[in-house]
Amino acid sequence: ESGMVVGLGTGSTAYFAVERLGQKLASGELTDIVAIPTSVRTKEQAESLGIPLVTLDTHSKLDVAIDGADEVDPDLNLVKGGGGALLREKMVEVRADKFIVIVDESKLCDGLGPGFPLPVEITPFCHEHTLRTIAALPSCAGGNAVLRMGSSSSNVCDGDEIAVTDNGNYIVDLHFTEAIKDAPTMATELKNTVGVVEHGLFCGMTTAVIIAGSDGISVKEA
Repeated sequence: ESGMVVGLGTGSTAYFAVERLGQKLASGELTDIVAIPTSVRTKEQAESLGIPLVTLDTHSKLDVAIDGADEVDPDLNLVKGGGGALLREKMVEVRADKFIVIVDESKLCDGLGPGFPLPVEITPFCHEHTLRTIAALPSCAGGNAVLRMGSSSSNVCDGDEIAVTDNGNYIVDLHFTEAIKDAPTMATELKNTVGVVEHGLFCGMTTAVIIAGSDGISVKEA
């Protein structure tokens, strides 16, 4: 709605939401919108569309944030960060009154983990030590910790340099063959690990998930 502070996500799904917002502003359908981007590339896209941008430093409270997700479980817990923007996404989206997630039905799962590796953003300082520490956490048992290489915006190895996030950090992708048994506990253990900046488990944050399926659009509310 007009007058809102809007969080703009990062990734292929969020890209279309940002485009749509730009169109509605250009047509005059929406006015007095300011937006907070969650990555450098979303910022550049929004600027190219003439969307007025602010930051959390001046606007700590958002009306709504819109983003995609890599996995969604039945409790609407998410895995995010495949595109490497997990820290900024979480910083912005946790401050939104409503967090709307847009996915296609392939992202729905019975349990987080096996369908998409869990990203963990870590400091470059002693990163191998932090990677080993993460892998040894009780809640991460059975996970294979892999340092992201090449582009930070993809968890597919596409280069021989260590991937660096917009924040100058590294990413460890945790690959699981079985569903994560207790996502909130894992979230707490990861967050309490010194050297970990942020992780891609978004638990208890989702207001609603808009799902594009073969039989149309459906909405699942928390």
